[in-house]
Amino acid sequence: MTDSIPLTEAQVLHTLSAGKLEEKGLLPYSSNHSFLVVVRDDTLTLPAVYKPQRGENPLWDFEWGTLCKREAAAYLIASALGWQLVPPTVLRDGTRGLGSVQFYIEHNAESHYFTIQDDARFAPSLRQLALFDFIVNNADRKSGHCLIGSDERLWAIDHGICFHTEYKLRTVIWEFSGEPIDTDLIADMTALRQQLTDVDHT
Repeated sequence: MTDSIPLTEAQVLHTLSAGKLEEKGLLPYSSNHSFLVVVRDDTLTLPAVYKPQRGENPLWDFEWGTLCKREAAAYLIASALGWQLVPPTVLRDGTRGLGSVQFYIEHNAESHYFTIQDDARFAPSLRQLALFDFIVNNADRKSGHCLIGSDERLWAIDHGICFHTEYKLRTVIWEFSGEPIDTDLIADMTALRQQLTDVDHT
């Protein structure tokens, strides 16, 4: 997940969950308080984005204090689907209380959905992402929420207003509308449904 050291997802999650947070500054242009942080444990030092619960601005249609939880839940759903779209994200106590902590993706700010939508290299990931946004009922898929990492992969961020009980889908990704869903993506969703069913029955 970084250029300098090979990391497993489990290693990243462990450090994000148990490491010590050090704030580096408030990220600009965020509707809620988002901090660039460094997370350190005995073996790793990782950049991350920390979104504390108490820095959330109230929304009329989403319960206050749940945005950070929705950020973490979006990662869990993407991970359960086997779709590596959302950077590793955990929910934990930090320097400003409970919040989401997400691995920071090194990226080129000039690259986003509108600059790569016609690039065939990203078509499979964009198909996944369009379906993922439907699954989590994403009310805020903007172009800038699609990052092209230094690993040349598509990453999706900012999932604080997902999972509403009412239909809220709002997205810039409409080019796959009306097309059939690939059979492998249907298989992934079927497996997710079984996982959720198993959890519900335990």
